[in-house]
Amino acid sequence: MKLLEDKILTCGTVLPGNILKVDSFLNHQLDVKFINELGKEIYNSFSSDDITKILTVEASGIALACAAAAYFDVPVVFAKKGHHSNVGSDVYSAEVFSYTKGKQYSVTVSKKFLSPDDNILIIDDFLATGEACFGLRKIVSDAGASLAGVAAAIEKKFQNGGNTLRADGIKVRSLAVIESMTDDSICFGDDGSKK
Repeated sequence: MKLLEDKILTCGTVLPGNILKVDSFLNHQLDVKFINELGKEIYNSFSSDDITKILTVEASGIALACAAAAYFDVPVVFAKKGHHSNVGSDVYSAEVFSYTKGKQYSVTVSKKFLSPDDNILIIDDFLATGEACFGLRKIVSDAGASLAGVAAAIEKKFQNGGNTLRADGIKVRSLAVIESMTDDSICFGDDGSKK
């Protein structure tokens, strides 16, 4: 999606350790009109998949998930990081390793929000090593629900998470795909969804 690629080039910053900082528009300060356009593009990619719920992880995926959910007219469920007394003990959970934080944590979803009748789309701001998606996929499976696919605003393809999901037969749509990046350059590719 050229609109997102241009925004990354204009507003993004590459930090050491293959970190792409896009906090001025996507995951700290939110450019709501822009994120709405990303949500519309995700909807266009999965509009024929009978999505019943969107699943993401707090906190950075929530804005994009909500933008897409407005087009699908479905609820957003977000997995909470850690254990929370207000969620209760009847939960689905998975262990996830955070690439940016460099640590492992549990994500949980109350069982009352997912059912075997659901066809779920996972949405996140980034798809890098795929750990968050793998954890959410486990939660979808534990709930007996169907996984329609995974959508991400930005995929760092060189970190192979998207490739692993695709190899497992999962439909993946990334709006901007980064093949490689250095301190002074970002090389974009595609996610193969147009082929």
